[in-house]
Amino acid sequence: MSDYIRRHLAVKLFLSYLAVILVGGLVLFLATRFTVPAAFNQHMGLGPGAGPGPGQGMMQGNGAGPLMMSDLFTNFQASFNQALLLALLAAGLVAILVSLLLSRGIVAPVRVLMDASRRIAGGNYTERVRTGGPDELGQLAHSFNQMTEKLEQVEAMRRQLIGDVSHELRTPLTAIKGSMEGLMDGVLPAAPETYQQIHQEADRLARLVDDLQELSRIEAGAYPLDIRPMTVSPLVETTLKRFASQAQAKQIELRSDLPAGLPPVMADHDRITQVLTNLVGNALQYTPENGRVTILASRHADQIHISVVDTGIGIPAEHLPQLFTRFYRVDKSRSRQAGGGSGIGLTIARYLVEAHGGRIWAESAGAGQGSTFTFSLPIVA
Repeated sequence: MSDYIRRHLAVKLFLSYLAVILVGGLVLFLATRFTVPAAFNQHMGLGPGAGPGPGQGMMQGNGAGPLMMSDLFTNFQASFNQALLLALLAAGLVAILVSLLLSRGIVAPVRVLMDASRRIAGGNYTERVRTGGPDELGQLAHSFNQMTEKLEQVEAMRRQLIGDVSHELRTPLTAIKGSMEGLMDGVLPAAPETYQQIHQEADRLARLVDDLQELSRIEAGAYPLDIRPMTVSPLVETTLKRFASQAQAKQIELRSDLPAGLPPVMADHDRITQVLTNLVGNALQYTPENGRVTILASRHADQIHISVVDTGIGIPAEHLPQLFTRFYRVDKSRSRQAGGGSGIGLTIARYLVEAHGGRIWAESAGAGQGSTFTFSLPIVA
């Protein structure tokens, strides 16, 4: 019996209502036992110390003796107890019916949520429930729908991730396999160019695997941070030197514009250099020849904002919120080899910046209008 009660919310609610009814009836009964004699004496015109007991002639002036008054009070109390019992039974019956209806009204939405959660556990992430009113159950249903939407998004991202990883791994593997088959069949010459092509594809595959491993560690928070005070200028100069030859090869102007007197920031030198490397690398990749890439920095309250501004192909507004999602591409038709990128670098940059207590975002006026990637770092207190 106790196990049945523990497993059913409706029974618990009904028993709680019944307990309230019983306690209320008991209190009412005890209260009348102590208050009825005094009220009877008051309405019969007796003093505070009078009573219906022996020797108290409540109606002696009319020729009635103590025995008559005692019988009168006894009959009155019996009739009152009978009426009270009938009233309690009627009120209890109505209260039980109302409690059953209320219990069913509370339990029904909970059962709907329970059934919906079972279907979601079975993989049906499109399941939704009606939110109902603004009470706690309605808020619970609204939160449940929000949860299912997030689960549906996560499931879609998981499927897309598997597809993207498979595609990114298949592309270099297919190239390597095709080149090796060409060598074995004598279709391709055993020349240094052929081996160089195979080596490039293998190197591409290795970089992708390293990026995936890095992303996995960063998402899990399994990486150390050596955060200490440092100035922004050395970080920017290191990045400029690293990409100087690449920018020169594409005839892109790569420069910085940092104001004097910027306060130091709290950062890990290697990790923030990695963030700048990812952002500047993307800017150079998507900026055509004779373009310009500029690294800016400015102070905003207790933070330093570092921006990478390019005059490249720009980004449509609808893609800006998803740029830092792993494997996200603005142009899905472009492959990594063709310059489409996989988005791992931007995702890693987001996690690293957030680990420093900052945030990162992208801005663009639209296609062909260039883009700006900005991240913030806290100033040394």
